[in-house]
Amino acid sequence: MDVVLPCLDEAAALPAVLASLPRGYRAIVVDNGSTDGSPSVAESCGALVVHEPRRGYGAAVHTGLLAATSDLVAFADADGSLDLGELPAMATLMPGADLVVGRRVPVSAGVWPWHARAGNAVIAGLLRRRGLDVHDIAPLRVCRRSALLELNVQDRAFGYPLELLVRAALSGWRVREVAVTYGPRAAGTRSKVSGSVRGTLRAARDMAGVLR
Repeated sequence: MDVVLPCLDEAAALPAVLASLPRGYRAIVVDNGSTDGSPSVAESCGALVVHEPRRGYGAAVHTGLLAATSDLVAFADADGSLDLGELPAMATLMPGADLVVGRRVPVSAGVWPWHARAGNAVIAGLLRRRGLDVHDIAPLRVCRRSALLELNVQDRAFGYPLELLVRAALSGWRVREVAVTYGPRAAGTRSKVSGSVRGTLRAARDMAGVLR
């Protein structure tokens, strides 16, 4: 399975993240304009590195999707907060689902800042009102490459995960949500979303545009 890892200045996290990949899983690190040497670190750890000059989470995810060749493709953050060792268990659920997504379970109180948790809860509540039984916006997800391409997600910023879920619901996809471990980011990295109130508000703006 290919694992797409959007990356912006995650050099400090990449060695441990890439070392945690299960055997037989290939990392595709999509560099989104890093200035800390992330591409070189990723290559030295054996990852396939592709570059997306357009800034934006969705732009990086889409470029990684185009670079993937496996039938099933996974997507995860490259900051060390998610346990990639949980991907095989998620993949085993795919015969009965079109999309398997993670619901973050923090390992400690300080891992998930209040503003990010609150924003996520509001968005997830809106999704449930649309008939999609999820409680998170899919930080870790597995789906079929061909089906995701056909879904034609358009957002190239922080709204990508939300648009994916909205389109999946409209298309009648069977979405399975499972609990996944959510730990602290690797030292020396900073979240572009939950790392600040400003980042969370920017992401909320992108997601509000999707819901409109």
